[in-house]
Amino acid sequence: MGFIDSWVAACLMPLAVWVLASGLDDLVLDVAWLWGWLRGRLRRAGHAAWPDRAALEGAPEKRMALFVPLWREDGVIGRMLEHNLAAIDYSSYDVFIGAYPNDRATLEAVQEAERRFERVHLVVCPNDGPTSKADCLNWIYQGMLLFEEEQRTRFEVILLHDAEDLVHPESLRWVNYLADTHDMIQIPVLPLPSPWWRFTHGVYCDEFAEFQSRDMPVRRMLGGFMPSSGVGTGYSRRALERLAAAASGCIFAPDCLTEDYEVGLRLRNLGCRQVFVPIRFLNGNPLATRELFPETFESALRQRTRWVIGIALQAWQKHGWGRGFLEHYWFWRDRKGLVGNPVGLLLNLLFLYGLLTWLRSGLWATPWGLAEGVASLSMNWVLDVTLLLMLWRLGVRAGCATRVYGWRFALGAPLRVVWATWLNGLATVSALARYLEARLDRQSLVWLKTAHRYPSRAALMNHKRRLGEILVGCGRLREQELETALSSKPPELRLGEHLVTTGRLSAEDVYEALGRQQNLPFERLDPAGVRGWAPAALPASVARRCRVVAFTIEPGRLYVAGPELPSEDVERELRLATGLEIRYHLITPANLEALSRVLA
Repeated sequence: MGFIDSWVAACLMPLAVWVLASGLDDLVLDVAWLWGWLRGRLRRAGHAAWPDRAALEGAPEKRMALFVPLWREDGVIGRMLEHNLAAIDYSSYDVFIGAYPNDRATLEAVQEAERRFERVHLVVCPNDGPTSKADCLNWIYQGMLLFEEEQRTRFEVILLHDAEDLVHPESLRWVNYLADTHDMIQIPVLPLPSPWWRFTHGVYCDEFAEFQSRDMPVRRMLGGFMPSSGVGTGYSRRALERLAAAASGCIFAPDCLTEDYEVGLRLRNLGCRQVFVPIRFLNGNPLATRELFPETFESALRQRTRWVIGIALQAWQKHGWGRGFLEHYWFWRDRKGLVGNPVGLLLNLLFLYGLLTWLRSGLWATPWGLAEGVASLSMNWVLDVTLLLMLWRLGVRAGCATRVYGWRFALGAPLRVVWATWLNGLATVSALARYLEARLDRQSLVWLKTAHRYPSRAALMNHKRRLGEILVGCGRLREQELETALSSKPPELRLGEHLVTTGRLSAEDVYEALGRQQNLPFERLDPAGVRGWAPAALPASVARRCRVVAFTIEPGRLYVAGPELPSEDVERELRLATGLEIRYHLITPANLEALSRVLA
């Protein structure tokens, strides 16, 4: 054990020096953020101004194209489009979706969406996939150009999203407003809330809350280039044309696994203006693109391996250390994880060894034993300062998590930091191995696909346009009537129920608006017409528990209707009851009762 102890002692000082340097680097950003906040410099240094609702709605709508690159996303793309097309509060946009010829299931899902939604357009890449996300985006751009030629139109803004995204209803209005003065607009990206015991997804919540609250605003304030988050990023058409002109028509670098990071750097070097929309809360929810990030260690490791390869290794290979002090510094910030992440792994192992050594030596037998052991290791001032910096860093992360997810969630930040150390350390080791292997074999690195899932309809309610807004927008209510209804509504009643109870609207009016909110068809089913095989395709006990009725069968599909949005449990039970694809429609409660009496 003496040899091991001497080796551990020899490692402590250089590791502490590294942690000290990295901690002081992070402290620089903390101090800059506090200084900017106190002096109001964030807004003056290119931070997004916050116009009122009237200014947003008064800005003429630019024609937007939403790009969504896909590889094996048949399980989520239909629901993503269904939700977002209903939620987005903007009218002048189309959605271009890229898919590969050897991904038949995804092609069929997008083709079905094309039939349902006139805004959706499929672009089939000419090569089998997966190539890279950047390559797919380039072909989507070509598909958009062909659409423009055929329809004699022109898109002024391009917005990037992924198949798992929940687009904020007002994000397109913000991009539209800021595109007059900026070439790249980044809407914040935040993971959806997660239970505390889901450590892997919680790590994403902590890291994104800190990065979007502190790092991104400070980068802009200090004059650094702004890396795109890959989703929720709007580009002016002039910016993309400049990128194409500078790279022989290739907008997104097809050999890069993190094309978002690459594009942000290239735009900055071309002199294009970039802006990050700071996190603000509207009706209790942050103005941000939300999504479910990987929840298993394996899937998160795969995604983070791709991030390390693209951001740290490929960017280093292509751009070196940049030009000037600012680029040097931000490249250092983005690449220091190549050393820091494996060092974090080593520190965890040394801490575990030290703890086991204390226990074995009997220091735990007295209340002060562990404290004495720690004190004996902390006599050197470097270790003392390092400990303080680590505690400060943990406090900053917990504070950012509190702002977005609440203090209860932030209480788990210390445990998630340990989990994140293992996750990021192993991802860095994996990235170095994959990158070195590809370089030695002279092979291209391909798209490291992350498996995605989409929330249930019921879980998406907080990310929809409000029912009252829809009723006012379609002329069913006046603004003053809505305010009166909201102020007089009993707490136990929903707005629609209150409007029907008071006789202000009929149930059909409310459910028609709910159909618009959820992008679901609203039906008035005639009991006499719901006969034959359709109701029998669903067991009567399941139909009663789920409060639905099956009313139509088509090849491979079963159409069911009910008065409530299906929860995850209801969706699961319906899938278990039939092998057919479920298509959900809305009906009023009275319509369901009439159908149930006839079919009983």
